[in-house]
Amino acid sequence: MSDSGALRTIVIKESVLDKNRTIARANRQWFDERRCLALNLLSSPGAGKTSLLERTLTDLADSRRMAVIVGDLATDNDARRLNDRGAAIVQINTLDICHLDADMVARACSTLTEVEPEVCFIENVGNMVCPASFDLGEHARVVLLSVTEGEDKPVKYPTLFRTADLVVITKCDIADAVGFDRDAAIRSVRAVCPEADVIEVSARTATGLNAWYDWIEKRRSHAGFGPSPVEHGTQE
Repeated sequence: MSDSGALRTIVIKESVLDKNRTIARANRQWFDERRCLALNLLSSPGAGKTSLLERTLTDLADSRRMAVIVGDLATDNDARRLNDRGAAIVQINTLDICHLDADMVARACSTLTEVEPEVCFIENVGNMVCPASFDLGEHARVVLLSVTEGEDKPVKYPTLFRTADLVVITKCDIADAVGFDRDAAIRSVRAVCPEADVIEVSARTATGLNAWYDWIEKRRSHAGFGPSPVEHGTQE
């Protein structure tokens, strides 16, 4: 076969990720310049990202300026749930794309110039595969695992959990009712991401939320943005 007829393989994914990493670095610089902690929240659909954010925005409204970038394939349902809680909300509809990318986040950030948030939550599209590969310019990744999903999710989806700085086990108020094996879940988490912090919460009962809020403050301090200890008015 001649050279003109030879088969060639073009690696598209790496090219896409290279471009994404370049934009992600610019996003991170944007957040750094504004001393804004950016947290990328990832999980399967229905794990409780929006419920956790509802409580977080309400409880921290008096202590932090916050923004949420909401990623969904369609509708603004989650954005409307988070509205009127004192935070700036930006909706991204990805249509047929199963994840957020750095360029989408950059465009969303361009609408936050007058808000100057101190914490920006990026609520990624509910998906345990595609979002794991895309750096958005965040300072930390928060992966949610619901007690209804099964204790072996971390070992089934290791790429996602391996990138986690924090694993939040959600809906712990119904753990007994669904037969959740806490020890087995923790073993699965540790098998994949031994260095990640783990917090167990219930957005409905407020269990564990103070630990979540303290973790946010510690990450702000870790990023060099300074601590600001506050009383959150929740219960452990």
